[in-house]
Amino acid sequence: MVFGRFFGGIKRGLANTRRAFGGVFDLLRGKGTVDQAFLDQLEQRLYLADVGTQATATIVDRVRQGFRDKEVGDEVQAFVRKELRDLLAAPTPGIAYAPAGPTVVMVAGVNGSGKTTSIAKLAKRLQSDGRKVLVAACDTFRAAAVEQLTVWAGRIGCDIVKQGQNADPAAVAHDACEKAKARGFDVLIVDTAGRLHTQTHLMRELEKIHKVVTRQVPGAPHEVLLVIDASTGQNAVTQAEQFSKSVKCSGIILSKLDGSSKGGAVFAIKQKLGLPVKYVGVGEGVEDLEPFDPDAFVGALFEE
Repeated sequence: MVFGRFFGGIKRGLANTRRAFGGVFDLLRGKGTVDQAFLDQLEQRLYLADVGTQATATIVDRVRQGFRDKEVGDEVQAFVRKELRDLLAAPTPGIAYAPAGPTVVMVAGVNGSGKTTSIAKLAKRLQSDGRKVLVAACDTFRAAAVEQLTVWAGRIGCDIVKQGQNADPAAVAHDACEKAKARGFDVLIVDTAGRLHTQTHLMRELEKIHKVVTRQVPGAPHEVLLVIDASTGQNAVTQAEQFSKSVKCSGIILSKLDGSSKGGAVFAIKQKLGLPVKYVGVGEGVEDLEPFDPDAFVGALFEE
């Protein structure tokens, strides 16, 4: 089974998550009958794989309807695999580009989620696709955040708009929009202040940045991507819910997948919130950000 470059990266990145799914697949590869005991075990093992309450209930109920009192075998395994794949829906394009002018991509997330590194990886990927990219350092409240993004921008040869620490993030966003329009940039990536979703005053700053870019660039923001650390598991759903109340998120960047056993949370995120995972971080290098491919993701989980 070949999924191209993504499959190799996602297979390596999912090594820990695949082990977490081991109990599910051991059960599906075993012998016996699809009885209540089997269904209870399937439910428990999907929970342990971090698939989430709603997604787990959906899968178990459909297995019950389709295979009750039948033998466990390849048909049941193939069915569960298809159900997992269907939960992720159709592949989604990475970025919804503006028809004219700069495409504005806001990036949000809590401190420690890998937001700044993910921005650098995304900028590098878009540059590799031939796009002229500008980044805006609007995370002005966290010590050294502007400097960190500046270092990354220098490494990948990307222009940056910045001010000093504690500067008004909305003012930085305004200046960046003006530069992006005046200098013909294809994409403006706006870094926003890393925050906990419970910090109301910082969530309001996120809303202010959103209003500024909306005024400055027609149709902006064209994407609002939420960076989530894969290791947070089901807490990722809560984060996504709260951020979506302040700004309408359009997709997820799932970071640090290579170091986590909780990649199964992508099923819960999609099932509960309808947000697609657009990119996944599968390593520490600047090239280690890949567009999410649902077929490759599920395929890698089932690879022996």
